Amino acid sequence: MDRLTLGTRKVSIEFPGVKALTNVDFEVSTGEIHALVGANGAGKSTLMKVLAGANPDYTGEVYLNGKPVELRSTMAAKKLGIQIVYQEVDMALVPTLSVAENVMLNDMVMNAGRNPLVNWPKLRTQAKAVLDRLNIDVNVRTLVQDLSLAQKQMVLIARAIANECNFLILDEPTAPLSDTETAELFRLVKHLQETENIAIIFISHRINEIIQICESYTVMRNGEIVDTSPITPQTTTREIVEKMLGRSFEENFPKEHVPIGEKVFEVENLSGADGKVNDVSFYVRRGEIVGIAGLVGAGKSELCKTIFGAYERTAGTVRLNGEELKIKNPSHAVKNRIALVPEERRKEGVLVNENVSFNLSAASLSRFCKASFILKNKVDANARQYVNDLGIATPSIKQYVKNLSGGNQQKVAVGKWMAADCDVYIFDEPTKGVDVGAKQDIFRLINDITKRGSSVIYASCENSELLSITDRIYVLYDGHIMAELETAKTNEDEIMHYAVGSTTKYA
Repeated sequence: MDRLTLGTRKVSIEFPGVKALTNVDFEVSTGEIHALVGANGAGKSTLMKVLAGANPDYTGEVYLNGKPVELRSTMAAKKLGIQIVYQEVDMALVPTLSVAENVMLNDMVMNAGRNPLVNWPKLRTQAKAVLDRLNIDVNVRTLVQDLSLAQKQMVLIARAIANECNFLILDEPTAPLSDTETAELFRLVKHLQETENIAIIFISHRINEIIQICESYTVMRNGEIVDTSPITPQTTTREIVEKMLGRSFEENFPKEHVPIGEKVFEVENLSGADGKVNDVSFYVRRGEIVGIAGLVGAGKSELCKTIFGAYERTAGTVRLNGEELKIKNPSHAVKNRIALVPEERRKEGVLVNENVSFNLSAASLSRFCKASFILKNKVDANARQYVNDLGIATPSIKQYVKNLSGGNQQKVAVGKWMAADCDVYIFDEPTKGVDVGAKQDIFRLINDITKRGSSVIYASCENSELLSITDRIYVLYDGHIMAELETAKTNEDEIMHYAVGSTTKYA
């Protein structure tokens, strides 16, 4: 098979108030799986959007097989065989269309002008052929809205392969996936490399996965490439992380000792979320961090949203300081001093078209008002405090949140609730898509929350995080609590024992 090379020479790009890329030289060849790593805001996604034609205002040169090419539109990139699958899969799919329509969407759009009539049998046959080629078992007639996140991702990859694809960029592909789904994705990635001779550029903050699946890696920091190295049996997570951060790194975040008080928050026999939460009971004490463990699909997000009033509760009670709460919607939860930092930050956690300053005060605007007037100087002072405390990388508190990296958007989502000074904080996968340095900033903030006397519910499928930061852990399976564990006396094996649905006592 012919070996194709895609690269950049001296590529730079600026956004208002920030230089996102500076003289970047990068190269990848077909038939290889190459990782691109770096802290949030390092420039990874910006560089990949240049290659995908989504950042047309770059300077410098992009070349294909040594010849300069212009990538000033996504269409130009696709014609050269460059495809990208973004982290937010729901943003790239049409949920009310079938799998077949989503896989063949590019062809449907291009053919619409020439022939508005769709040959449905042919479309489904073509889509099935693409899926079969990749060994993806999904019914082409199924609506995308009825698929799991992992299946949606497979559909997006199939769409990329449906047209000529030599270079496939995967942006945080494993962030929403379970271990089983990640293994299936890795199978597909290896298949694309070995059978299709496609170059895979793999962006991820999960360094252990990069070492497992990739052959080489490039490290970015502050918009520049600082290192490119092969992955060998001697390559370690610490080595890559320290290159990313430019400093030494302590892998385990030590939980600070906080005095734990009386029961503050109690959930009894809670059911709801269309049957995805079933008879759940647990409690949280003052100053305590309680983990909700479970695999992807166990019902963690549904439990968090049912407590918060975003999903309907069909049975059970919720009590705060001994008083039963009738939470019918999120505004009721907020009035009762309950906060939720949701998993899907762009859709639910931040206002992407507002600036950093407004977002950081959005959950507690009454604190910054006099009569009906917002005191902008107080809003800005609050923003400067949390930008500093959280280490939010932004050129200005007036920067629109949509222009921040994913990790910095997550910090804004956390910061807005910090300003609200709630009694109970619910964190749903708060470190999803966040680099190791930003994770430590978030852990530090959560510890600060408990020092103030608030209580924390921390839902995550990252068992190492739960073991690092929590006091107790409840393990969820299929919407049911399977076990209550004391963090200091448990381990990852015991958590997984119950997370897969085992009803026997762990030995």
